[in-house]
Parts: sequence; structure tokens; C-alpha cells
Amino acid sequence: MPHDGQAAPVWVRKTVAIGSCPNSYITAESEGLVEDFLVRRRLGGMNFGELSARQVEGFLILEQAMAAESRGIQRRDARPGGYPGQ
Repeated sequence: MPHDGQAAPVWVRKTVAIGSCPNSYITAESEGLVEDFLVRRRLGGMNFGELSARQVEGFLILEQAMAAESRGIQRRDARPGGYPGQ
């Protein structure tokens, strides 16, 4: 354990780090929401009038996260020596 008494992070992604397994933060409902989002996105079925307010909010958050991730990948690929998946 580090000198400051904090446990070492077990999961880190860009600006987020947690000291415990992230699986404990993922509920069955949130996993279902992500799967529904990905299917609807792939099939082009984002008819917001058919969705609950919770789904719309979740889908907008997921869309923003995917766009930010995509921008990060594009920036890395544009750097000298950058390649997809780096």
C-alpha cells in the first residue's frame, strides 16, 4: 500500500481511476441499457419518442462518451507513430 494510505488503483481509463473492481459498479439494468443503445445505434433505431426519459438520458450520455472516445482515437492516430488501438 502506498505511503498515503490509499490503495493502488485497479482500473484506470484516461482521467478516471478506481481502487476497486469496476464490475461492482455495473448493474444488470445499466448493462442492459448499454446493450440496447448499441443495438439501436447499429440498426439506426434511435426513435426517442418510443423511449423512456431514463433511456433517452442514458443514450445521450453514451453517445457523448463514444464521441469523446472517437475524438481521442483520431487525435492519437494523427500523431507521428500513432496507430489505431494505441
